[in-house]
Amino acid sequence: MDHARAMGFDCVMVVMTAKRAVPTKSKSNRFHRRSMIALQDANIPFLIGGAYVVEVYGGISRRSKDFDLYVRPNHIDRAMDALARAGYKTKKTFPHWLAKAGRGRDYIDLIFRAGNGLCEVDDSWFERARDDELEGLHVKLCAPEEMIWMKAYIMERERFDGADIAHILRSCAEKIEWPHLVRRFGPDWPVLLTHLVLFGYIYPSERTKIPTAIMDDLIARLRREVSSAGRKRLCRGTLLSRKQYLVDVEEWGFRDARLEQRVHMDAKDIARWTKAIAKEEIARGKPA
Repeated sequence: MDHARAMGFDCVMVVMTAKRAVPTKSKSNRFHRRSMIALQDANIPFLIGGAYVVEVYGGISRRSKDFDLYVRPNHIDRAMDALARAGYKTKKTFPHWLAKAGRGRDYIDLIFRAGNGLCEVDDSWFERARDDELEGLHVKLCAPEEMIWMKAYIMERERFDGADIAHILRSCAEKIEWPHLVRRFGPDWPVLLTHLVLFGYIYPSERTKIPTAIMDDLIARLRREVSSAGRKRLCRGTLLSRKQYLVDVEEWGFRDARLEQRVHMDAKDIARWTKAIAKEEIARGKPA
């Protein structure tokens, strides 16, 4: 039995029943269905994440053409080949985390890590996924824990995913497997603590949904950590924002945390990821 079903995700079903709109037969939905069929026919496992899952778990509906499919890193080339055979144009946009596949103006994102080189999609993502039906197809959704982990690092000036996390926690906190979530963050547990503190601030009446033992553990870690300075001039800000901490690593002498061994990025990946900032700002209509 899959993890989410075993846990009895009442929070998911409440949100799905009360909030989720019935899919319409739009061009985008037909494109998404065609994309999923192409991967299923090629026996390539994938999970649905992104805005769709935030709507399912958090009850927040956004008008977005984005459609995020999560695959294991060792399946990304096979996924691109399967979609190419189905008539899609494919490109590994950023080799350390993202590929895209499209037809005309429609496209899907094939994600195998986060943009900061962390949160690699591994077997556990699939073991913990929950079953769903979308566009008449049996599919699996990323578990809430993995979505929180993935979104927790997104703290760009123009995009902050903390609200998504707060909404997921509001609906699902009492059903989350908290030890697993803490393990997911590993040495980045302060990022998780930050979001949990914000949750209590955003929803004072809901803060008891976060287990006291989890908060006590993380706060105890914080107390131990603040008593001594780190030995390395390291900037972890680049794991949260690819632009806002460039000055720290390019001018102020801090080492870029993205070059640590645990992060799946090298200097070329960082340069490519940084170079794309200006292009994306122009696309959003903002001067570079």
